[in-house]
Amino acid sequence: MLEKTTRVNYLFDFYQSLLTPKQKSYMSLYYLDDYSLGEIAEEYDISRQAVYDNIKRTEAMLEQYETKLLLFQKFQERQQLIEQLKAAAFKIDHERSLLTLIEALEKLD
Repeated sequence: MLEKTTRVNYLFDFYQSLLTPKQKSYMSLYYLDDYSLGEIAEEYDISRQAVYDNIKRTEAMLEQYETKLLLFQKFQERQQLIEQLKAAAFKIDHERSLLTLIEALEKLD
């Protein structure tokens, strides 16, 4: 469950600008603020089922965006490459100038 939550949080970070304000709000409350379905339903004066359906539909949309755009996958691959670069730079560069450059690159994300 934690892995799914983490994935959805990342997808939400990458693709939230493609969502409607209501979708953003429900996802933010549910995944970021840890509201229950009942709490969200109460705040918007709708049924828990309506909140659940909207969240599930939005999750599916986020997965579709990822399938097409691959922003999260590329982010993960970039993070792995940066870690490999750091390890290699540390082995060969005792003055740490390569490591400093890699860390600057990492901050760009």
